[in-house]
Amino acid sequence: MKKTTLLHICLMSVVLLLAGCSVSKFIPEGSYLLDDVKIESDNKEIKSSEMNLYVRQTPNAKWFSLFRFPMYIYSASGLDSTKWINKLWRKLGDAPVVYSRDAARETQEEIEKAVRNMGYMGAVVDLKEESKGKRMKVLYDIHSGAPYVIDHISYDIADYQIRDFLETDSSRTLLHEGMRFDVNTLDEERQRITQYLQNRGYYRFNKDFITFQADTMLNTHKVGLTLELAPFRIRKEDTPTPHRQYKIRNVNYVLDADFSALSAEALHEFDSIRSGDVNLFYKDKLFLRPKVLSDYNFLTPGRLYRSRDVQNTYSSLGRLSILKYSNIRFDEVLENDSAYLDAYVMLSRNKNKSLSFEVEGTNSAGDLGAAASVSFTHRNLFKGSETFTIKLRGAYEAVTGLEGYTNSNYMEYGVESSLNFPEFMFPFLSSDFKRRIKATSEVSVKYNWQIRPEFERTLASAGWSYRWTRRGRANHRFDLLDINYIYMPYTSPTFDEYLNRMDEVNPLLRHSYEDLFIVRLGYTYTYNSAGGNRPSARNRNSYSVRFNIEEAGNLLYAFSRLVNKSPRYGEAYKLANIDFAQYVKADIDYAKNFVIDERNSFVFHAGLGVAVPYGNSKSLPFEKLYFSGGANSVRGWRVRSLGPGSYRGDGNTIDYVNHTGDIKLDLNLEYRTFLFWKLNGAAFIDAGNIWNIRSQGIQSDGVFKFNRFYKQLAVSYGLGIRFDLDFLILRFDGGMKAVNPMYTGRDHFPIISPDFKRDFAFHFAVGYPF
Repeated sequence: MKKTTLLHICLMSVVLLLAGCSVSKFIPEGSYLLDDVKIESDNKEIKSSEMNLYVRQTPNAKWFSLFRFPMYIYSASGLDSTKWINKLWRKLGDAPVVYSRDAARETQEEIEKAVRNMGYMGAVVDLKEESKGKRMKVLYDIHSGAPYVIDHISYDIADYQIRDFLETDSSRTLLHEGMRFDVNTLDEERQRITQYLQNRGYYRFNKDFITFQADTMLNTHKVGLTLELAPFRIRKEDTPTPHRQYKIRNVNYVLDADFSALSAEALHEFDSIRSGDVNLFYKDKLFLRPKVLSDYNFLTPGRLYRSRDVQNTYSSLGRLSILKYSNIRFDEVLENDSAYLDAYVMLSRNKNKSLSFEVEGTNSAGDLGAAASVSFTHRNLFKGSETFTIKLRGAYEAVTGLEGYTNSNYMEYGVESSLNFPEFMFPFLSSDFKRRIKATSEVSVKYNWQIRPEFERTLASAGWSYRWTRRGRANHRFDLLDINYIYMPYTSPTFDEYLNRMDEVNPLLRHSYEDLFIVRLGYTYTYNSAGGNRPSARNRNSYSVRFNIEEAGNLLYAFSRLVNKSPRYGEAYKLANIDFAQYVKADIDYAKNFVIDERNSFVFHAGLGVAVPYGNSKSLPFEKLYFSGGANSVRGWRVRSLGPGSYRGDGNTIDYVNHTGDIKLDLNLEYRTFLFWKLNGAAFIDAGNIWNIRSQGIQSDGVFKFNRFYKQLAVSYGLGIRFDLDFLILRFDGGMKAVNPMYTGRDHFPIISPDFKRDFAFHFAVGYPF
């Protein structure tokens, strides 16, 4: 294997060398391949990474910031662009970037302008070129000079009412004496003042009415700054007038109409009804209850216009799944010396009902199968944009590696249904509170029947939960009530024998395969600094945090203790003659994305989970136990094949039930790079394991100990391919074991003497691991 690897390396080196030589045929005589671009500054406050935004020409992209393989792929094509093979190579690769002096000078000017806008009015950017053969390296050297600072600030505002507003809000200003004369900060202050006034009735106000006059003092680097407010006028030839404050006069909701052709006269053709402060116009019949629209409206007649109310109305209406889109228009009405606005809110209806089918392939620890499902959705069940969903699912999987079973098939049948309300559904809550919290409520029921060779299991659940979002970045979920019933109608004789044997190894394992009630509540908080997966967020550093905590059985246990001081039946209290679980579980995940350039990024992830059974439970329910290995954990191991601690297992497929624990730790480093077309690559290092809180008879090494847990961390490394379809990411990862806590001696470090058959694991998944 070593000879084969060495041969591959040699062949790759030859290919890269030949490709490098062929690049020159695409570089015209007297021109250069742009090899490198650097930005340096003599001022720590001017970050080179921020100046990269102004670079007009960048070198060819590198895989993992090392190899310009896309350029070499392009260069493998011939000069005849009509041949299909050349077209293919050029489509897959990147054309060599020919250095442009005009683009370099434009970059020099843009960087210089940006630095001067930061307050360094005397900044100079030197352009340095260094050629070697047919390659060119470019350096932009920034000399900032001394900054200009604001010496004093004055205001030239003739409009006394706006002047009073700004004086009242002066504590929030972004400007202060002694600060650097930063044009960007001045623009932010203009935007802040504009937003402030637009939330106080100034509907026609925009930031162009605000200007700054800067008076530089000779040889002092000090600036006298004056904020000027221009009077209102639409065109230059118009007579200047004071800025008007507008009040909302009428609020009209128009359903199922052409907004572009809407006029006050056209509304006479509609039926109308009034709900609260809102006029509703419709044809035929209303598809939403009137109170729904009035409750989701933030535009109030008689109140000053506020842009915040407009955004809140858009946000609230956006939570109604029955609406395809909404649009708000204002008509100005001048009466005497007062100015009013008539609001027209246009609502377009989405499809009420939909039916969808899904077919999927499954891969559970190497066992292949297929699943199919059909879903029905009604988006307006009670004419309040309540979303009702019911889904039927069936799955089949061929289970391998089992001995002593007449049937080696796994089948699953399930039905799940949910009803989602676009408001905080709870008794005695006011409409104002529901509007402020902007939450959705969901009631759900599920039934799942699993038929395995070893056993049959039925899971039935019902839940009541709330979800809400804050500023598009923080998401909250509160599970007020989640009831799960696990019923085991059948276990095979072979599996019973296995459990009997495991009573000596893991006496608590049997509890995971008994009838059980789980009555839990939980809270999940998720924060993404990038504000979701927006395209603009991909080109800047970001991080995400996820925290989850849940508890089960505490109220039932307290009530049982109140009725009976000790259990009537055995060691645990029961509900309807069935044990109920009692535990607390907490998880936290942190991921940090460092963007190197538009095609390369570095991601760090850390995850920690701890679950503690107590009181009525000696062990966690099987569904709540942690496992390690797999596509989203330590990728050198198959799913559910690592841990706890240094536990090795017996290699039997059914032994996956022992590879579970109460504590989990994951540490991941991943370098992501764009390859070509829709393919991305990754190189990763994973570390982690699971442990038990107390000994369960497996091995003492499976119990978490502070003085040795770090010695039991499993480590793996590998490469991956991501197929980015924009709406879906297919992921293929191959991991190799580097440190294996299941073994001692030489086998403890397979990175030194790898065995592909023993140490390699392949994973297929959808989406990124973190």
